[in-house]
Amino acid sequence: MKGTPIHLFIDFEFTMPENRNYPKKFFPEIIEAGIVAVEKDKIIQQYSNYIRPSAFPTLTNRCKSFLNISQRDVQNGASFVELIDVLNTYNVQERGTVVTWGNMDMKVLRNNCEYHGVPFPLTCKHVDLSMEYKKFFGDQNQTGLWKAVQEYGKEGTGKHHRALDDALTTFNIFRLVEKDKSYLAKPEPTTIGDRIDLSKIINKFAL
Repeated sequence: MKGTPIHLFIDFEFTMPENRNYPKKFFPEIIEAGIVAVEKDKIIQQYSNYIRPSAFPTLTNRCKSFLNISQRDVQNGASFVELIDVLNTYNVQERGTVVTWGNMDMKVLRNNCEYHGVPFPLTCKHVDLSMEYKKFFGDQNQTGLWKAVQEYGKEGTGKHHRALDDALTTFNIFRLVEKDKSYLAKPEPTTIGDRIDLSKIINKFAL
């Protein structure tokens, strides 16, 4: 039995080099994780934690400044294996869909799993919401997360480049896009009671 379908809205923040002169064999590591678990359009659980990097444990000044994160934050965080344990608790293999803004989160997670020698925990359907957004609105280029929500006349949740806040913002955009899709798919004229927020579409085609 598969159980109730679940959506995981996930955002990770990563380490970054100081400049283009990457250290030898450098790769980005997850240093902050935000997860929003949703069933039947309701948030059932949230997870937020810093994650200790292993391959390159010392954060660069650029990384600390860009993400507003400190060395102490990550040193006191969970291990990568503990993060995998959390992801495994959602049992997404049979019933889950993972939603991210962009494809880097899953790429970095896979790479980090290989480095640590642990199985990839999210063997389920993956949705890159930034590509769904691009296709739905016919944009030529991919839109940034917070720009996308502002195009709906909304504001992002909390602070940009904080993992849980970005995961919550991704969930909010997902709901808006799905609402617009269902509206446009209706075969009959909508009533006043069925009206939804189409500000993104209106703005896009306004003269």
